[in-house]
Amino acid sequence: QVQLVESGGGLVQAGGSLRLSCTASGRTFSNYHVGWFRQAPGKERDFVAATTWNAGHIYYAYYEDSVRGRFTISRDNAKNAVHLQMNSLKPEDTAVYYCAANSMGDYQNVKAYPYWGQGTQVTVSS
Repeated sequence: QVQLVESGGGLVQAGGSLRLSCTASGRTFSNYHVGWFRQAPGKERDFVAATTWNAGHIYYAYYEDSVRGRFTISRDNAKNAVHLQMNSLKPEDTAVYYCAANSMGDYQNVKAYPYWGQGTQVTVSS
């Protein structure tokens, strides 16, 4: 079992930055894919970014098109944490952001993730 806790959300003006963190307990993060998803009011939960691993402990990063170049996902295995650095934020980035973990499967698919955090609100004002 993996327990996830997000932090770092808040209110920021357009063009600003926030750094979200996802900390895991219960199991080590190093052998899991970790994804960030977001859900705006009245919309579905959508993929934002993911860091995946393979048996050779090589990690890859993937991004949804609208955030590529602005957001950066990174791992800190020593602290069992994954971070999402969000720069050049836009009002359309406003949503509740969730981190999720799975040991295998499609990193973009919400249904592939059995473990979820409680979410953290990100609000970007224009």
